[in-house]
Amino acid sequence: MTESSEANRPAPMEGHGAYNRSSRVQAAGSSPAVPLLERAAREVALPLSPEPVVIVDYGSSAGRNSLLPLGVAISVLRDRAGADRAVSVVHTDLPDNDFTALFQILASDPDSYVHDDPAIFPCAVGRSFYDQILPSSSVTLGWSSWAVQWLSRVPALIPDQVQVAYSQDAGVRSAFYEQAADDWRCFLVHRAAELRPGGRLVVLSMALDDHGDFGYKPCVVAIYGAVLDLVDEGFITNDEARRMVIPTVGRSRQDFTAPFAETGSFAGLTLEDIDIFCGEDSIWTEFQGHGDAEQYAARWAAFSRASVCPTLAASLDDKAVRSAEFIDRMEARMIARLKVAPEPMLIPLAKMVLVKGSS
Repeated sequence: MTESSEANRPAPMEGHGAYNRSSRVQAAGSSPAVPLLERAAREVALPLSPEPVVIVDYGSSAGRNSLLPLGVAISVLRDRAGADRAVSVVHTDLPDNDFTALFQILASDPDSYVHDDPAIFPCAVGRSFYDQILPSSSVTLGWSSWAVQWLSRVPALIPDQVQVAYSQDAGVRSAFYEQAADDWRCFLVHRAAELRPGGRLVVLSMALDDHGDFGYKPCVVAIYGAVLDLVDEGFITNDEARRMVIPTVGRSRQDFTAPFAETGSFAGLTLEDIDIFCGEDSIWTEFQGHGDAEQYAARWAAFSRASVCPTLAASLDDKAVRSAEFIDRMEARMIARLKVAPEPMLIPLAKMVLVKGSS
């Protein structure tokens, strides 16, 4: 993988707990992968006592959506390893992630996995998972949810969109998919190094469905339209808008399995299970009950605000001055666009289990 400058790396999610408040889509989409993590916890090879069991949450963001999955895994591991066995839980994300919100959630949320268990030791590491984060052969069980779709760098500007899936530029699309292939291999190599022999990793990611559809089209159209609105209003310049890119890629089943195609393994990992499925659009389900277009639009706009607007704001010439107002304006214009004709979002996702060989 080619190392990129910090300016080309994705920006963190919105801070001050905003991502936790606006991540209902991610929470609903992650639920189908939790049984895979529970099964992995039952089947994973455990280190000999008194060595701690190490669980890693790769791409934790602000932590709320990690509580249920990790709690399930810890419960299973407790049954297997005993009530007194030390369990180290490591949350990883980019250095400027909202780790303050994460530790506040761990301390105060009633669903936190740390309550009434003095043998659990949570910590965090601020480092990209496109690098090795932890010592070799140290990780028992890994979990990564809604994270590996983020690229390590922006490989090219997108002339006609902010999301490459809806660009008509074949060259730009090719550059993004090549970067996604390189990043996936890089992610696997480093996780293979970190996992213990017999260790397991469960991954949930945005994907392409079996027809090659990335999904989220109404939302992406509203985001790009809002950017153009702000150009027309003179709040941002054409050059700033041109630099605005959401560096996420949905991979197909073939993309995920490609590193394993030749021999059945890659870097010592095998892909034990993979499924491409459509996540639940809980916002649409609720809209069908209440019929409030403004509420529907506000919830999808909040999802976009917290997850991608900080990345777009990083392209502002004076981002320290205008980022907050830019994000507020983007949210307002997305609401105005989305409430006109509410419709369900297609949410293609992939869930998989990777296992490191025991020898």
